[in-house]
Order: sequence, then C-alpha cells, then structure tokens
Amino acid sequence: MKPIIQYIIFELLKFKPNKEKLPSIQSRKEITIVKVELHHLIHDSFMILTGVLSAGFGLKGFLLPNMFIDGGVMGISLILAEVTIVPLSVLIFVVNLPFLIMGVSTISRQFAVKSIIAIILLAVTVHLIQFPVITDDKLLIAVFGGFFLGLGIGLAIRGGSVIDGTEVLAVFISRKTSLTIGDVILILNILIFGVAAYIFTIETSLYAMLTYLAASKTVDFVVSGIEEYVGVTIISHKAEEIRLAIIEKLGRGCTIYSGKRGQSLEQTDIIYTLVTRLELSKLQTEVDKIDKEAFIVMQSIKDAKGGMIKKRPLK
Repeated sequence: MKPIIQYIIFELLKFKPNKEKLPSIQSRKEITIVKVELHHLIHDSFMILTGVLSAGFGLKGFLLPNMFIDGGVMGISLILAEVTIVPLSVLIFVVNLPFLIMGVSTISRQFAVKSIIAIILLAVTVHLIQFPVITDDKLLIAVFGGFFLGLGIGLAIRGGSVIDGTEVLAVFISRKTSLTIGDVILILNILIFGVAAYIFTIETSLYAMLTYLAASKTVDFVVSGIEEYVGVTIISHKAEEIRLAIIEKLGRGCTIYSGKRGQSLEQTDIIYTLVTRLELSKLQTEVDKIDKEAFIVMQSIKDAKGGMIKKRPLK
C-alpha cells in the first residue's frame, strides 16, 4: 500500500467525532429563538425609528408652525402646548405616560417598554431636529400634516409600540365598561375637538377634524386594516406548542380544529385565535420562535364579542 493512502486510512480510523461538542436539540432551539428575537428586534426598531421621524416631520413641518392640532392624545398635547408655556416635547411624554402605564396590564410589559422608548425618541426628535416648514396653505397642512403623523403612528404600531396612547386608553376602558374601542375613540375625539373650538375657533376645530381623518386613514392603511381585531389561523406540526404560547404568553384564548393536509391527507390541528392589532407583532414573534415554516392566515374582523372578549354595543 502506498504510504500516502496508508496515512489517510490511518487518520480516518483515528478520527472520532466528539459528540459532546455537537449542539444538542435544546441548544439548537435556543439559538433559533435568539435569532428570531434578534430579527424581530431589528425589524421593530427600524419601524419605530422611521415612524418617529415621520411623525416628527408632520408635527414640525406642518402642524406646529401653523398652530394646527390633531385628535387623540397627540391632540391633547398640542392643545396644552398652545395654551401653556410647557414645550411640546415634554407634553408628549407626560400626557402619554399614564396611558403607557395602562398598557402594562392591558397589552404587555414589553409593549409598554417599547412604547416608552418610542415616545421618548419622538419627544427628542421634536425638541432637537429642525424640520423645514413646508407650506402655509391650511388645506395642505391639514391633509399632509395628518398624513405624515398618521404614517408615523402606523409604523410605530407595526413595530409593536405606540406614539399616541389613544388606542391603549380605548382598549383599557372597553375592558372595564360596556363601550367598544371605537366608541371610546369617538367620544374622546369629540371632547378634544369641542375644547379646540372653545379655546381657539370653530375653524381651527374643523381643520383639526380634517387632520385627524387624514391621520386615522393613513394609520389604517399602514397597519393593513381598519378593524380592532385580527383573526389568525395557524397550521403547524407544532400546534400544541403554539397553543400554549398563545394562552400563556399572550393571554389569549384559541380554538383547535381537526383537519387534513390537502396533498398527503395527513391529520393536523388548525389553531384559530383572535388578537388586537397591537398584539399581532407579538403573536408572529412567538409563532416564529416555535415554527418559522408555520402557515399563517390573517383576516380582518369587523367586530367580536363573547368568550374572553368583553364587548357590548353602545346604548
């Protein structure tokens, strides 16, 4: 036998893989979870940062230089900024803070932390960055100021946070009373526009309504749906793990259907659950941790009641 061949055979026989150094199934699962969380963190951070810059541009480039206001918690901050000497950057944080505290119990602690960071970034942006004033035409200010502000709010929601606590307040009140989320937002904005008409002028209030409509429609477009709830159907080989994650980590109920796969006719469990728009990012993250290949179908829900959802019509 040639020396070189003999040497190769000897080395191959001598080599034994060190099984202790190979990553275990548990280790691989932990690595996958870390990768998924890092991916979602980068994605959410980009969405939030872009949203903050867009909202800051809408405020400094359109609304603030022309004493325009919006609806929701941002509208309250703008009104207070006009009638007091407190800077808007401070009011954005102070006025939103109580609603973010509600968000800890209403949505999740992670949501509240991300929202606090987003609102601090917005306050810093409004205070430090000088955006150019685009126009003094009132109609353009109302429409495009609302558009950029709504774009920022929508992108922040896509990132799993808020920069306006209106929806958090609406979810909180709807769980404590017979009012729906839509009812709470409507009543809150009627009060804000009424105060604007009293403090400023009716014309200012009317333009504020136009700004709010532009902002709200933009938010609806960015987050892909105007409904408060999203129905999610999940098909996965790891249905049991996903079911437990929905119940334990999101605090949501779910329904399990028995079905068959179209090609193999293999029996499979189908999970159906209902979440709010603010919880959708968290649900996708939890599912990706368990099974990145899971088949997920999301559909808009006009309304829902019963089960774990406490909603009754306004009377």
